[in-house]
Amino acid sequence: MSEPAADDLTVGDEIDVEVGPVAHGGHCVARHEGRVLFVRHTLPGERVRVRITEGGPGDRFLRADAVTVTEASEHRVDVRCPVAGPGGCGGCDFQHVATGHQRDLKARVVAEQLQRLAGLERRVVVEPLDDADGLRYRTRVEFAVADGKVGLRRHRSHDIVPLTGCPIAVPGIDEALTETLAETAQAKGALAGIAALDVVVPSAEEDTVVVEVPADAPTPPITVTERVATPAGERVMGVDARGFWQVHRDAPRAFVEAVLTAADVQEGERVLDLYCGVGLFSVPLAEAVGPDGQLVAVESDRRAVDHLRDNLGATPQALVVPGRVDDLFGIARKGPKGSKGGRNGRGRTRGRTARSDLLPPSADVVVIDPPRTGAGREIVTALTSLRPRRLVYVACDPAALARDTAYPADLGFEMTGLRAFDAFPMTHHVECVATFETKGAAPTP
Repeated sequence: MSEPAADDLTVGDEIDVEVGPVAHGGHCVARHEGRVLFVRHTLPGERVRVRITEGGPGDRFLRADAVTVTEASEHRVDVRCPVAGPGGCGGCDFQHVATGHQRDLKARVVAEQLQRLAGLERRVVVEPLDDADGLRYRTRVEFAVADGKVGLRRHRSHDIVPLTGCPIAVPGIDEALTETLAETAQAKGALAGIAALDVVVPSAEEDTVVVEVPADAPTPPITVTERVATPAGERVMGVDARGFWQVHRDAPRAFVEAVLTAADVQEGERVLDLYCGVGLFSVPLAEAVGPDGQLVAVESDRRAVDHLRDNLGATPQALVVPGRVDDLFGIARKGPKGSKGGRNGRGRTRGRTARSDLLPPSADVVVIDPPRTGAGREIVTALTSLRPRRLVYVACDPAALARDTAYPADLGFEMTGLRAFDAFPMTHHVECVATFETKGAAPTP
């Protein structure tokens, strides 16, 4: 039976393709009669039979799963999870890839994004963290709940794949999930009104925490404590059980070391820490500036701000500034495309505000850890106007980092250092710590 023509391909069709390079997002690029397909569960250089999962005639590209491998890559391994693969759990992208080669693929993606979006040629090495060859590292997992099912969602779907454990989670999460499933099985309707179960294994506590997330009500605050190594010694920090904290058990240590090395803060300096959460970087940065310096920590989430203040404690050189970064710098918020209130319907959710007097007019070092979407041109411009000697950018998305890398280059800054970390093995995600300095400065590691 002949294969469908490229222009006629639609969901469910199967074709044979030769797989091209890895792309950002956990898939590889293939072409059928010139038409682009983004294919999951495969590797560059393989020949596979794919099944179309999204798209149809007239779409710019199609999404597909590799369902049969006819010529396998030398880097292909047996999946380490029973629900990974086509039609299974969407949490992991690279279960079929040798762990070391996963890092090679992620390095290619970071380098490609920097070249394509920032015009920057840079060799990238993704460093491993301390884990069991990419397994048993995750200290937080949110399990979806619906219709009596507990599990994780299929790729790009709300459908739940039931499961009793997760091989990338630390053992305590599997144990807690098994106990919870056994308890709820004995009580009919025990999960009624519950949208999710957040299971957390805090590093500074013996007990695992299971948070029942209501379907139609706010989750009450639950504080857990995490242990973090800093140059001044071990620190214990509080964070909401559903608040932001790095999920890899070794990530807090590695990222604190990377940020402090990149920032190279000197006593007496002024440091600005933006999107600082509960203070993973703020606490050691405040210690680094000393009593004659200043640490200004900015965070918008109310619960995180409360924990930030507690974690900083009686540190006179630390100033906590609650609020959104764009608001505090007097930058108008950007609304979603098509929203009302602005030119051509692209709009702003609110107008430009006055710059906050709580923000300093200058800073020696700026540390920024923005959301996955990145900081954006206006915020980067505001930061460079502070004329810091170093800007340290922590990024969980290489495309956002690449876009934001292009902006300081236009303002007299250049990337002088870049480290990448495999903080999310088995997935396509990668964490980067980039250093920017005024042009002509000596490179940093």
